[in-house]
Amino acid sequence: MTYIVVDACIRCKYMDCVEVCPVDCFYEGENMLVIHPDECIDCGVCEPECPVEAIKPDTEDDPDSKWLKLNTDYAKVWPNITRMKEPPEDREKFAQETDKLEKYFSPQPGDGD
Repeated sequence: MTYIVVDACIRCKYMDCVEVCPVDCFYEGENMLVIHPDECIDCGVCEPECPVEAIKPDTEDDPDSKWLKLNTDYAKVWPNITRMKEPPEDREKFAQETDKLEKYFSPQPGDGD
């Protein structure tokens, strides 16, 4: 099992999870984070840190493993992030919204560390 970042992170991009990760397996996109599944040690310390519950075990992924694939693919091309930064100013506006992938996801990388 590994942990994955899902839809709830898009446009919220809280980074509390990055601070507690003992193996630095988070990668930063323009408007969300992902977890590299080959680097995740399944410790689970990141999951309760996310205020919008965007981190889930991969056993809770969609039946087609959509989120595991997205995390895997983008962790290979986005920069690693190991320090918490300020989340977007408009994060509260998107915190309770669902189905954000089609509307807001950006494949562009973030700044990383």
